[in-house]
Amino acid sequence: MLKRKLGPSVTFFPQPTTLVSSVDGQGTSNLMTASWVGIVSKTPPTIGLSLNHSRKTYANIKATQSFVINMVPASLAVEADYCGLRSGREDEKASVTGLTLESASLVEAPLVAESPLSVECRLISEIPLGEYSLLLGEIVEIHACEEAFKDDGRMDALAFDPLVYLGGIREYWSLGEKKAQAYRDGKKFFKP
Repeated sequence: MLKRKLGPSVTFFPQPTTLVSSVDGQGTSNLMTASWVGIVSKTPPTIGLSLNHSRKTYANIKATQSFVINMVPASLAVEADYCGLRSGREDEKASVTGLTLESASLVEAPLVAESPLSVECRLISEIPLGEYSLLLGEIVEIHACEEAFKDDGRMDALAFDPLVYLGGIREYWSLGEKKAQAYRDGKKFFKP
């Protein structure tokens, strides 16, 4: 496969499209679209979120030590894009987009009701990276939409319909079809 060198950049995809919800010290909520998010540890369950220090969301998280990562379904691509284009210092993004904020179980930051998967986090660490910081949040609760569960209790990925961001191309995409079963299909390469 012939490859083109792009130099150091942030071109790596797909990235999850998420709405990070936070609240400031006065109780005012904010939404921010972020794709630099991912699970970084299973024990303890920890998620990483990279934010620029100038963001209102960064200040909110530092003030309250909490945030919620809300998965964006493909049906909310335009709303998510808006939440990434505007600052919470300028607009009340939930009311502009029609998104509904509801109380979380264990943290101050709210959940986005229209999100099929919301992850409540408590800030446990910060790693400075130039103008950014990698914020590590302990996952304290996860809310998954009831429609995502089959009769046998297994989750159906299609019900979540996650939106992904192609950072180098600046496009949002939905996911396609299942290609393999994790922790099973790769075993065909095991030697007997």
